[in-house]
Amino acid sequence: MNPDRVSRPRDRAVALIVGVSATVAFVVLRVFVAAGGHEPLDVDIRWHDLMTASRSDVGVIIAWVPAIVGGTVGMIVVGALLIALFVWRRRRADAATLATAMIVVVAVGATMAAVIGRTRPADSLAERMATSFPSGHTAVATTVVVILALALRRWYVWLLGAGWVLTMMWSRTYLNAHWLSDVVAGMLEGVAVASLVWIAAEAVRDRCALRRTESSIAPPIEGPRPHELH
Repeated sequence: MNPDRVSRPRDRAVALIVGVSATVAFVVLRVFVAAGGHEPLDVDIRWHDLMTASRSDVGVIIAWVPAIVGGTVGMIVVGALLIALFVWRRRRADAATLATAMIVVVAVGATMAAVIGRTRPADSLAERMATSFPSGHTAVATTVVVILALALRRWYVWLLGAGWVLTMMWSRTYLNAHWLSDVVAGMLEGVAVASLVWIAAEAVRDRCALRRTESSIAPPIEGPRPHELH
């Protein structure tokens, strides 16, 4: 087995701490938003005004790129390509982990957004449905980045991934499709889901490896001895 694919107990402990911390932070932010009647927070309004004041035609075009890539169709295509690449590289466990994490984050995020029903900014240039909290684009982008970084374990994956998530957060607020707290919530959701799904997947991988080891060292079943055949 490739040593790069074997996670250390320390890695899992850190992932667990990060996942739980992100979950707690998400809940706290959710409480703040609910306490305000789902109206924009002060920081939301200030950030919204800043994005509106700095808007330009070129900026809008640039902002639409991650919005399209990170949309439903875009992420289906990107996700399928990444999963296929993992399978081609004979990393089926990582492919399954990525697929599971993407399904979970969409299911959780879409359900919460529909139930919470927070209204988007009135001047949104993109979606207008009352499903603003949390940002699905940001949640899925974060989930994919974290799973890839945990699977590949390269510093540049973390760096490029962080840049992509921040770009997505900027894009969604630049287009006034979300409040700042929406994209922060999406990022926290993505970190939580990716970390916890990865830990669960590693635990399943360990159990499968243990079973294979036990079966390979199990003593052979002895047949009857020659003198017992008569």
